[in-house]
Amino acid sequence: MIRSLLLFVLLSTTKTPAAPLPDFGSYPVYRGPDLGLTWRGPQASLRVWAPTAEALHLKLYAAGTGGAPTADYAMAKAEDGTWLYALPAGTTGFYTVQATIAGKKMAEVADPYAHAVGLNGQRGAVLNPAAVAPPGWADDLRPALKQPTDVVIGEAHVRDLSMHPQSGITRKGKYLGLAQLGTRGPQNVTTGLEHLVELGLTHVHLLPTNDFASIDEAASASANRYNWGYDPLHYSVPEGSYATNAANPSTRISEFKQLVQNLHGQGLRLVLDVVYNHTANAARSSFEQLVPGYYYRHNPDGTLSNATACGNEVASERPMVRKLIVESVVYWAQEYHADGFRFDLMGVLDIETMRAIRVALDLQDHSILLYGEGWTAGPSPLPEAKRAVKANMGKIDRIAAFGDELRDGVKGHYARQTEPGFASGRPGLEESVKFGIVAATAHPQLDFAKVNYSKAAWANSPAQAINYVACHDDMVLWDKLKASNKGASEADLIKMDVLSNTIVFTSQGIPFLPVGDEFLRTKGGSHNSYNLPDSVNQIDWARKAKYAGVYEFYRKLIAMRRAHPAFRLPTAELVQQHLEFLPNTHPGVIAYQLKNHAGGDAWQDIIVIFNGNRSADSVTLPRGTYTVVLRGDQINQEGFDVLEVMSGVQVPGSSALILIRQ
Repeated sequence: MIRSLLLFVLLSTTKTPAAPLPDFGSYPVYRGPDLGLTWRGPQASLRVWAPTAEALHLKLYAAGTGGAPTADYAMAKAEDGTWLYALPAGTTGFYTVQATIAGKKMAEVADPYAHAVGLNGQRGAVLNPAAVAPPGWADDLRPALKQPTDVVIGEAHVRDLSMHPQSGITRKGKYLGLAQLGTRGPQNVTTGLEHLVELGLTHVHLLPTNDFASIDEAASASANRYNWGYDPLHYSVPEGSYATNAANPSTRISEFKQLVQNLHGQGLRLVLDVVYNHTANAARSSFEQLVPGYYYRHNPDGTLSNATACGNEVASERPMVRKLIVESVVYWAQEYHADGFRFDLMGVLDIETMRAIRVALDLQDHSILLYGEGWTAGPSPLPEAKRAVKANMGKIDRIAAFGDELRDGVKGHYARQTEPGFASGRPGLEESVKFGIVAATAHPQLDFAKVNYSKAAWANSPAQAINYVACHDDMVLWDKLKASNKGASEADLIKMDVLSNTIVFTSQGIPFLPVGDEFLRTKGGSHNSYNLPDSVNQIDWARKAKYAGVYEFYRKLIAMRRAHPAFRLPTAELVQQHLEFLPNTHPGVIAYQLKNHAGGDAWQDIIVIFNGNRSADSVTLPRGTYTVVLRGDQINQEGFDVLEVMSGVQVPGSSALILIRQ
């Protein structure tokens, strides 16, 4: 999704043609496991890949910012383009490296493999992260997960969850705030971590928590500092502004691990939103200061290419870039026990890198979840056949992508804010919604020519499709519905909201929900709140109390999905076998059945009907006895009433109906 990160473009885009690029394919490839700082007992060694450097100096400092170097060591040239220096035992403090290339001294930077940094990431820290952990960290375990389609994802921003004055959370905007238990908001509603548990999520997806550039970590706590964090500075270090002491390298490490430990203790897995497709500032990055040109893609005239709309794109297909990305992901999973990764603009990354990540993580834990945005934000010089876009998901085993077909089919086009979707009564979107219902897999009853975007199935299995109608990008669902249905009453908008996510959570695949949408979160109509203040982005926990009925519906909807395997079939073959769309429905209506105890479900036949029209409509059903378990915004898995159906049923406008035939 294109984000209006104009600052990045101003900082990162090369305006004039550059000199001819070197033959990067001729650069040596280092295959060892010890890039960056590695530790043997109390002694650290630093290895940096800088094949074009004539010299490389390691400089030590007493503090993370300011002051003169306390030592300056010439690193020794080593194998395959690397430079090596063994620090004296007991060395502490901070470090930078400075290359001399073509007779020019480059800027001092922390190395790309930095795992600990000081304030604002200006210098690396001579610190072993493995030695920093909260009590009990060695016993931390991932919660059990049977299969990917059992996953229920809730997306959140560390700061959003706690900043509201009525959140009841004391460590506002911090890792420890999200880790806090026992927090209560207005009318004693649960907030923060306990709310995520109560809602029924299995995975918490946090917007970027790696060290990013846009927030001044030295600013006072009272400053209204906000950013989503999609401007990476250091790929493998926790962000300092979420720590209680950003200047202390160990604090951000320990507190982030405490957050992970508390999530796991409550049965929740953690997904990290990772941004390997670009950097905040190409010219000033450690990439460019150590190996100019190598880490970025370029246009034929030598300028930086920009498939990210952020001023640069990382050349993931080059061996040493791929190595860095794979080893960074593995490091988060190993050192911080991360349970999954969401790849920002995954379509910018190459297929081979994504495959290598999957293989490397499988050596740790086969259940680690991988998914991402299967598109770019602009053209890339890397051919599409080599990129991890939706059309190529069939070439990438056990990695999922977001389904924008269902998203825009249900709520309307993401960028045309006033355009309604299926749930708001717009006709012609039925096949796009059905595409999501079958999780982007091949199904004989779909007319792919009528699908809004993809004209063919792109998922090999339901586990490759992330179903959603909203995320941090663009308008939240409630604001989108208000913008696209001018004059609609609040009651009617609630019907559309509930219908939208009923579709998501009864579809095959993996459901995804931005936290707060379950009680009609609003951002005041903002469609790009990446740097807007807390007053816009914070979750207003008073809405959970105000819209308690809506929240209770969402909680029961998730519970129904988790209780019934028919809604989370693991293979495309089972979807084809058990999911059958019913014939003769009217425009604006979708009806299907999950038949013959799908997935081993206790319910024999499940009839699911969505009426996106604003008025009631009838649906023809096979004659029989049915139990109603969902009607509009009400759910009872034990059943509300029994219907003797002779020919069909009436479904109110802007609503869903789920019936069980035993």
